[in-house]
Amino acid sequence: MTTPSDPGLSAIMSERRQLINVAYRLLGSLAEAEDVVQETYARWYAMTRQQQDAIESPGAWLTTVTSRICLNLLGSARSRRETYVGEWIPEPLPERTEWMSGRPGDDPADRVTLDESVNLAFLVVLESMTPAQRVVFILHDVFCHSFAEVAEIVGRTPAACRQLASSARRRIRAAQPSATPAAQRAGIVRDFKQAWEAKDIDALIGLLDPDATAIADGGGFAVTFLHPIEGGEQIAHAWIELAGRLPGTMTFLERTVNGQPGLVAQEDGTTVTVFAFEVVDDRIKHIWVVRNPDKLRRWTMG
Repeated sequence: MTTPSDPGLSAIMSERRQLINVAYRLLGSLAEAEDVVQETYARWYAMTRQQQDAIESPGAWLTTVTSRICLNLLGSARSRRETYVGEWIPEPLPERTEWMSGRPGDDPADRVTLDESVNLAFLVVLESMTPAQRVVFILHDVFCHSFAEVAEIVGRTPAACRQLASSARRRIRAAQPSATPAAQRAGIVRDFKQAWEAKDIDALIGLLDPDATAIADGGGFAVTFLHPIEGGEQIAHAWIELAGRLPGTMTFLERTVNGQPGLVAQEDGTTVTVFAFEVVDDRIKHIWVVRNPDKLRRWTMG
């Protein structure tokens, strides 16, 4: 087995962050991504030194194994989510400067690079894709692997992979809102927070798109609404009702959620809810509410 004094160890372990980034985008769950990467390294170290030396590009081998494990997990994820309590939302991530260790020994290499390919709206669209479509799109369009490389991973021809990537791009374009400047998005989220705290229903309605949707994920571990709320007025009324039931110890803070302006709710310094928003033009189109504590461990303070 390779030991810490082996000069090849640092090269192998330097791939960890890239693998975490790939697996998180493929699975929408950092916890699952970490497990996949752990399994990938276990398979590497299960080989003999001779087998390892025979691999021309260890980084490519690690990426291939990680992607194949993710592909298998994606295939079973839909059946597993049929038993999930309520809606399933991808695991939200904080800004790097706000990253809190969820457990002792968390490695900075596990941190995900936050860009447009991890905003929550993007990850939600990925959830609507087939496993092969998602893997091909992420590996080719986001991580710039050739179709020949991707074809070997997913067991399709390069031509089939091109078609999968093309259909994935159409899904992304269809769901992609018109660009709203970051400062404007942050201002709208701030206005929403202030209107909510003031229990100003008219202001909330004015900030919400008439066809807005709110979705919550408690996973059966936290109280929240089980079904999506459709319509800006309906959401505004639900949020006003919620404001009347919140404990006085609850505080709301503006935070970055997957690289986008968002909010968090804290009790005694512990994050209990993360709110992600999609702003289209100058109105809030989608709100994602994550309360499942298993998905909030990266936000936990103390």
